[in-house]
Amino acid sequence: MKSTEAALKKAQSIDLARANALLRDPRWELVQRVAASEAFRGSTRLRDFLLYVAECALRDAPEDATEQQIGVRVFQRIPGYNSSEDSIVRSHARLLRQKLADYFAGEGISEHEVIEIRKGHYLPSFHPREMQVKSTRKSGTGGSLPVVGGEGSPKASWTSSKFGIYTIAAVLLFVLITVASVLTFRSSRRHDQVAGKTALETLWTPFLSGTPPLVIYSNALFLGDSKTGLRYPPADMRPDQLDSEHTVANYTGIGEVASVYQLTRLFDAHDASFILKRSLLVTWDEAKLTNLIFIGSAAENPSLRVLHATTDFTMMTGADYAGVVNHHPKPGEPALYSRPEHPLTKDYAIVALIPGVEPGKKMLILSGLTTLGTQAAVEFACRPESVAELFKAGGMSKTQLKDFEAVLEVTLGGGVPLETKLVAVRVH
Repeated sequence: MKSTEAALKKAQSIDLARANALLRDPRWELVQRVAASEAFRGSTRLRDFLLYVAECALRDAPEDATEQQIGVRVFQRIPGYNSSEDSIVRSHARLLRQKLADYFAGEGISEHEVIEIRKGHYLPSFHPREMQVKSTRKSGTGGSLPVVGGEGSPKASWTSSKFGIYTIAAVLLFVLITVASVLTFRSSRRHDQVAGKTALETLWTPFLSGTPPLVIYSNALFLGDSKTGLRYPPADMRPDQLDSEHTVANYTGIGEVASVYQLTRLFDAHDASFILKRSLLVTWDEAKLTNLIFIGSAAENPSLRVLHATTDFTMMTGADYAGVVNHHPKPGEPALYSRPEHPLTKDYAIVALIPGVEPGKKMLILSGLTTLGTQAAVEFACRPESVAELFKAGGMSKTQLKDFEAVLEVTLGGGVPLETKLVAVRVH
């Protein structure tokens, strides 16, 4: 027992010594400046990536900076995951190299030391920045300039000093031009990014930056089982009347599965992540902390049903009917968008961006009357051309996000959504 306690105290003292050494290392101060820079703002994963591999380098632990270890420690992959199929570390390493280059070419141009991660490696190296001007001759006495006249003559001294002044002035001018060029380039690039921002990027900005949003997908509660058949509980049945032995909560639709796949592709393309939860497991304490994305019908998504989120369009479902109620129909619009039951060749869906549970938060609702309608809604919200159509129909600017509710008409065939048409939009 004593030997175990002694070993634990020894390990703790070693860790403390390593931490103190790291904090005193000027290279770690450089890493902290880079991680806190504009180049890494909004890139939480890349910042964590940099801090982790830099720490490995400074404590001389290359064995902890392998692709497998980075995947587990930084990107929360399970130990032993197949890195040949999951390229998340390699793709982020490329982005990290570019971010480092951007920093040292712009915001960190005055840094005396630079951080570099060579291609094919993940462990960073630290080395002095290359001098912009190098002397062409070396002299043991400090004289490296050609001498005119006798040694030590006034003419030689004046020529040397004058040449030195010109050299310093040229270097300063070069540095000023370089800094001005970099700042001008960065400013014009930011302007181009804002001016060239797509409607798709504007729609998803609240969810792709900052804290990962909570994606809540439909998780219906059924009575019965796969042998006797599954059915929804009666609407008037109280929660305490539900017998857990005869309820099933582990089924969801194929449209929701396809929808999560679409969202994963969108978020990966923008170096972002989300937290996925089925509706029955969501607590309101966690829902208040972040932006929310709802996938699926309110009939099968209890969390969405509790919110009564939309005000212009509401889904109504019953034993013999299903449709979207248009509470404020405009001329030429129906008061109810109803789908046929048999055969099911058409569906309707709602895409809505509304305020979140807490001030400053947002909710994105992607909800179909059927699972295929939900799939169509998510695909619509993930396509640049369809989101551009939505913004145009609602009179919205692609650089300024507004809350809205929209109805989609979906043509079905062969068990998949074939065509999706925007039929109504309300901007708040």
